[in-house]
Amino acid sequence: MITSNIGKMFLDAYNEEYGTGYDARTFFLEQFYPLFFDQNKYMMTAGNSPLENPKLSWDDMINGKKPYETPEQRKSRFDKLIKKIEESDADASIARGYPSLDVAATTSGQVTDMRLSSSQEEIYASWIGDALGVGVQGGFSILFSKKEILLDIFKGWSQYRKCLNETSKLKGNQINTWNGQWLSHYYDHRVYDENMPLAGFNPFNTNKDRIINIDTQTWTKILIGISKKYSSPQILGYIYSIGQTNTTIGFIPFDLTQIRRPIHLYEKIFGMDNGRDAESLWGTEIGFKTACTSGVIGVKAMEPKGLRDYVYKGKMPKTPNNEENIINFNLYKIWILAMLNNDALWEKSLELAELLNEASSDEDKSISTKRKNLVEAMLKATNKKLFVEAATEIVRYISKRDEFTGIVKEIHSMPADNVPYFLTLLRFQYETLK
Repeated sequence: MITSNIGKMFLDAYNEEYGTGYDARTFFLEQFYPLFFDQNKYMMTAGNSPLENPKLSWDDMINGKKPYETPEQRKSRFDKLIKKIEESDADASIARGYPSLDVAATTSGQVTDMRLSSSQEEIYASWIGDALGVGVQGGFSILFSKKEILLDIFKGWSQYRKCLNETSKLKGNQINTWNGQWLSHYYDHRVYDENMPLAGFNPFNTNKDRIINIDTQTWTKILIGISKKYSSPQILGYIYSIGQTNTTIGFIPFDLTQIRRPIHLYEKIFGMDNGRDAESLWGTEIGFKTACTSGVIGVKAMEPKGLRDYVYKGKMPKTPNNEENIINFNLYKIWILAMLNNDALWEKSLELAELLNEASSDEDKSISTKRKNLVEAMLKATNKKLFVEAATEIVRYISKRDEFTGIVKEIHSMPADNVPYFLTLLRFQYETLK
């Protein structure tokens, strides 16, 4: 199972990084269990394993309505888990991410008459692997198959334990959600301080029962952080959800080159601080699950919400009148430029917008209704045919005809799918000049 594979991959990286020789069982016994489970609040759910007491309510214990289990009670549960691992076949009750052996259960796997054996080493590794899942908005987790990222996640485990022990009302069992918040914080070089790792870190909210929860981070902020930290062109992630029913999307490549591209363009054109303000708006048009259906996560999945009417219906943008609108306005332009994958088209679109802006006025600089209508017809075009027809009508009012016809010819030679994007960028550039 993938949780076991990720757990073993992490152990290889851990042993190499820290000069140790742990196998999965020893790491589980000496490092993992004491940190995750042998304290008042668990760092992750133990599912329906012997570690979990279904009769106890964590909310009641956190609010002081019921006492936490004693060390002796926890030890008894721990002994039952180890005994079951050593004597039973791997299933969902002792191996994280594995199916139930009951074919009628909602967490069962595919039916087979083959006997599939799993070693104890794989069972222990599955707990480690599941704890490395990165929770994202939408209820899914990602297991990254990159050793460096696994070690980065591990560095946040002790910080979560610190927060749980020092904050009485903080809810446990949220390691995957924590991992997502931790990575986005750890990869933000403008905020993260190695000497004070939790400084400036506040991913918490308080519910009506006064219990503190960790907010789930967006997949875009996590991937943006990874793309800035590592120069890899692509990494692989396994997308899944473990709960009352298990859901698997499968292995999805993340094209870090494409994810980096709009971020770098925004920071290059509008400044790094502004780029940071825009990060929460990337990838808001479609959910994470829908984005995965394309088979790869790249610049297309980074589409900001609300842009499609501009691209496909020729909607004219309005001049932004506050800081939020300015960020969104600029975000649209940058995503379109990233989709066109040709930085030179930024200047081309701006040059054409300037020519059209000039053409909308008479020689005395007063606005001409006829010229304005011709310009608007050109700006509202959504395909090559309409664009060229409008260009033919307005060319006689253009002062720099060679430049104008050159750009029109370049647009005409574009792939048809790119034309609506360029024309949308043109509309936004024209509105910027106004």
